[in-house]
Amino acid sequence: MHVDVGGAKIFFEVVGTKLVVDGPVMRERPTLIVMHGGPGFDHSMLRMYFDRFADAYQVVYIDHRGNGRSTGEPDSWTLAQWGDDLHAFCQALSIEKPLVYGLSFGGMVAMSYAARHPEHPAKLVFASTAGKMDWQASIDAFERLGGPSARAIAEGFWTAPTPENTAEYMKVCMPLYNPHGATPPEVRARAIMRQEVMHHFINGEQQQMDLLTGLANVTCPTLVIGGALDPITPPSCSKAIYEALPKGVAQLVMFEGAGHGVQRDEPDRAETVFREFWGS
Repeated sequence: MHVDVGGAKIFFEVVGTKLVVDGPVMRERPTLIVMHGGPGFDHSMLRMYFDRFADAYQVVYIDHRGNGRSTGEPDSWTLAQWGDDLHAFCQALSIEKPLVYGLSFGGMVAMSYAARHPEHPAKLVFASTAGKMDWQASIDAFERLGGPSARAIAEGFWTAPTPENTAEYMKVCMPLYNPHGATPPEVRARAIMRQEVMHHFINGEQQQMDLLTGLANVTCPTLVIGGALDPITPPSCSKAIYEALPKGVAQLVMFEGAGHGVQRDEPDRAETVFREFWGS
């Protein structure tokens, strides 16, 4: 399904109902919006894990503008627009006070959305993400996990991505993201990958991105969650987000044995943390 948010049609899927039978009444359940990483991927890789939450929430997956099955022109591929798209998407579907989960790049979009529309979400999860990249810590982590060759490949890709070094990065560096729970090849194979969006962002806005200042606007409960073994958004990134949020708003949870997307390495503990935070 698609929703027109002005200049783009956002693809979305819904797992679980908004209303459930509860004796003599129809009870509303919270809407959980799940936002994928990248940019340049789609929502499909998150389905294998987050569908489980349809027992208590209406789970909504979106493909960001220009990603996956969504449309949108290159001049609109910006964090400000992606953040506004989420708000416009909710307005179009009359989604009020959503729970918003953003993984990696999706967390960057969630930060932009929260800074620009702080009154809108009920709760936020910034998962394995960065308000400002810590390139030195990241490149050092790739070398620690994969040796000098992994460091060189990561440095080349994040400095000046090409189709050739993107393929090399996917082969050598992405398996280093998680010590135990790497995404199965068949799951990754069925995802739509749009390198033009990825390269546009890496070559442009990501180089100077700083979302931390805007986090002062956040007013709702916020969970910052990350893996201590994550090489691409290392612990320093999670800590910087937590410290930029207003006092009393956020909690920081680090998984010592997990990498990028803690649910891949420690699915049961991650589920417990998410349900406790969301309230079910």
